[in-house]
Amino acid sequence: MGLWPWLTGALLLLLLLVQLSRSARFYAKVSLYCALCVSGSTLAAVICLLRHGGRTVENLSIISWFVRTFKYMFGLRFDIKGRQKLEVDHPCVIISNHQSILDMMGLMEALPKRCVQIAKRELLFTGPVGLIMYLGGVFFINRQRSRTAMTVMADVGERMVRENLKVWVYPEGTRNDNGDLLPFKKGAFYLAIQAQVPIIPVVYSSFSSFYNYKTKFFTSGTIRVEVLDAVPTSGLTVADVPKLMDSCHQAMRTTFLRISKTPQENGATAGPGSQPAQ
Repeated sequence: MGLWPWLTGALLLLLLLVQLSRSARFYAKVSLYCALCVSGSTLAAVICLLRHGGRTVENLSIISWFVRTFKYMFGLRFDIKGRQKLEVDHPCVIISNHQSILDMMGLMEALPKRCVQIAKRELLFTGPVGLIMYLGGVFFINRQRSRTAMTVMADVGERMVRENLKVWVYPEGTRNDNGDLLPFKKGAFYLAIQAQVPIIPVVYSSFSSFYNYKTKFFTSGTIRVEVLDAVPTSGLTVADVPKLMDSCHQAMRTTFLRISKTPQENGATAGPGSQPAQ
């Protein structure tokens, strides 16, 4: 017997599993997302190198174009309120909540011009994805070495002012899908005060209505995004970091809980941890 009957049978079995099993559908979609990230990064890297020759923030327009096409594969839609608040012609620190591997799509949907991200150093070694992040000007931080991380952050502060950059940070420090925000880490707020630039909070609604890793749930849906008013840091010192951090956390948490409520058929609302009936 030749190879093709076996491949055809395996494909039919896979399609059957995807139709019958919620877990199989979940892993099939996650695998597709990862494959898109790798293939898209590879193609985008080639175009970035041909067009700009190396690492520059200008590559982000190419990268974001590729990533913004991913949502059509998964039936996702982003409803962004206050986008114009990000289109400022001066440096700033942008902070947002961090939920899952799908956050990259949300980031690229809202990403303003001349904006780079701060990411953990381990991502640099993820093949084509790490390469495209490097080419896009991402600042990598070794979180295991606090002195090295502080040196990088000091350099980021100087460069964002000198090169008129916006810097996007996830202040929770890790992915979080528990239906609330984790306490913030201080790095983004030290950075903003050090550079004396404003902070712009961006809040994404809970993904739980269409994506949940624990229950292997992944379907189509709408993500509500709200850009809050800029928070000035002019005149603040490091002594003001705790108060600044707490006020941003409170404003973002209030917004997150509000925009994460989804209308139900009976007119009630479901919170971030709810999922539609299957």
